[in-house]
Amino acid sequence: MKTTTTSIYAKLLLIAILPVLLDSCALFRKKEATKTTTTTKRPTSPSRPVVISSKEVRRLIDASRQYLGVPYRPGGIDSKGMDCSGLLFATFKEMGVNIPRRAVQQSGYGKEVKDLDELRPGDLVFFVTNKGNVAEVNHSGMITEIRGPKEIYFIHASTSKGVREDNLISAYWMGCYATARRPF
Repeated sequence: MKTTTTSIYAKLLLIAILPVLLDSCALFRKKEATKTTTTTKRPTSPSRPVVISSKEVRRLIDASRQYLGVPYRPGGIDSKGMDCSGLLFATFKEMGVNIPRRAVQQSGYGKEVKDLDELRPGDLVFFVTNKGNVAEVNHSGMITEIRGPKEIYFIHASTSKGVREDNLISAYWMGCYATARRPF
């Protein structure tokens, strides 16, 4: 009789605990689903351009120009200080678009623009300014204005002068120009 009573109590205890165990499994699944949802908001392919209108391109450029004069700060992404890729990252984020954080990763985002005469406002430009052993993209900017074939302006964060606009068609910038990408 004692074995039967113990067996009944064990079964009742199992029945009482089973819903808690099953519910805790569901809680873990919900957390994983939330993580998946968060990561799927980012582009699935860093090379897939985002579709935006010319009016939105103008807003993107205006958003980037709000940072003019902000000092250079490695790893920075706000008005206290920012680096070149942080400028692009923060500007695109304001538009609700997630792009990679580092210049070398950004240089693979969007569609390649092969010729300088095909550049348009909003295109991203990339440079290799470290002429040492590593020939890797390490600087980025965004085309803001095209006044003519010899006047293509881009915004970027200079290590010595902070966020500013410069003419791409200059001896220095053309000497380290690597590629351009159209993110939309």
